[in-house]
Amino acid sequence: MSFRTPDPLHRLMLDDVRGARKMLSGVARMTAMEGSRHLSSLVGAPVHLKCENLQRTGSFKLRGAYVRIAGLRPEERAAGVVAASAGNHAQGVALASKLLGVHATVFMPVGAPLPKVAATREYGADVRMHGHVVDETLAAAEQYARETGAVFIHPFDHPDIIVGQGTVGLEILEQCPEVRTIVVGIGGGGLAAGIGLAVKSVRPDVKVIGVQAEGAAAYPPSLAAGHPVVVESPVTMADGIKVGRPGDVPFALVQEYVDEVRTVSEDALSSALLLCLERAKLVVEPAGASPVAALLSDPKAFRGPVVAVLSGGNVDPLLLQRILRHGMAAGGRYLSLRLRVTDRPGVLATLLAVLTVADANVLDVSHVRTDPRLGLTEAEVELHLETKGPEHCREVADALRDAGYTVLG
Repeated sequence: MSFRTPDPLHRLMLDDVRGARKMLSGVARMTAMEGSRHLSSLVGAPVHLKCENLQRTGSFKLRGAYVRIAGLRPEERAAGVVAASAGNHAQGVALASKLLGVHATVFMPVGAPLPKVAATREYGADVRMHGHVVDETLAAAEQYARETGAVFIHPFDHPDIIVGQGTVGLEILEQCPEVRTIVVGIGGGGLAAGIGLAVKSVRPDVKVIGVQAEGAAAYPPSLAAGHPVVVESPVTMADGIKVGRPGDVPFALVQEYVDEVRTVSEDALSSALLLCLERAKLVVEPAGASPVAALLSDPKAFRGPVVAVLSGGNVDPLLLQRILRHGMAAGGRYLSLRLRVTDRPGVLATLLAVLTVADANVLDVSHVRTDPRLGLTEAEVELHLETKGPEHCREVADALRDAGYTVLG
């Protein structure tokens, strides 16, 4: 079964998505839908989380990859497939190929997170490290396809990929038939296009809202121009939606079926990831947390009931550590300060006593005496504190000033 035609912009229909769902039966999980009391209280209406972070391979990508590879002709399968990805698409292609008995070669950039590289290999793919940015890795994969005849599996710019991702939309309508707004992250656009196609074909009254990171937002200018445009050097922690140009196939569908595309800051992404971990007990990568970031940024803008699609949970532990600290700082839960003090015995103990009274938890202390900016009897102390919110941060800083310390920032 395949939805490929010579015209990549052929008209995709609801029946295509339904056919993809039958194909995925027993392959992709029908992932859980979890309610969020905290987000519901902010929005003023029920908010549900569609947990594609709990999908096989840790993201929605398996859906589209499996449908695409399953639709290949026998001679194409015999030639094998090739993909380029820093993570989720790589794992989706690797597992789909293993399940279908097709040899997969996956190019990944040098410096890709080790857990993602290891998982892709464990799913059976031949992993080749090439390039330092995804564009270089993509070029290497396309060159390999030309040289070997392997079929290149694009992460989002193909009809089969889109109808596979659209099965998420069908599940949402079954699990939450009262839904009025669906919020989904957008990179190249495959997931948003598929969900929009599936949902709007059944329930045109449901709003579908896409979310991009501010530093990698190619869709707003593209939609304004009426055609895909390139955002040079996209920058965001959300690698899963860090795409400089929309795909031609998904762009046409996003134009038709997605009501609005919003952007969110890096601080909002960090705070959203932290909220998912603390309140929902769900490990979500930054791209997967982007719909939650949109809800946190403007909660009253969404008509409920709302479903936020958590598209993936493959986050490198080292990155997660940095993001959580960033999220705590953005939420006023983490405070860094530098103080100028007199360098004499007992000063540090006195400082810590002030912090104890202020109920700030000291995580780290650095004591500098040799900086040329300091006077002969001066020292500088850098503090990293765990706090209870923005108001507590102000109280701690005020307590230090009231005790006679010069707070430098």
